[in-house]
Amino acid sequence: MLLKSGTSIGANVKEAQAAQSKKDFLSKMSIASKEARETEYWLSLLKESKLVNLNYDKYLENSREIIRIITAIVKTTAKEVKT
Repeated sequence: MLLKSGTSIGANVKEAQAAQSKKDFLSKMSIASKEARETEYWLSLLKESKLVNLNYDKYLENSREIIRIITAIVKTTAKEVKT
């Protein structure tokens, strides 16, 4: 599931870049945001499970930064779509 959600972020961002409208862009970026949050969830579970010895804090911080960036894009675009 981590691989699916993690790779889906980039796929949806790429789709958003070819969006047919602002609403289409917003929809695809919103999906990317949800996938980023799901990725953060799976990383947190893996960290807690201690199944694999990795530096999860680095990956979690990266995913949180991606979430912040995409959230800002979604909020800005949502304002533009409403006006």
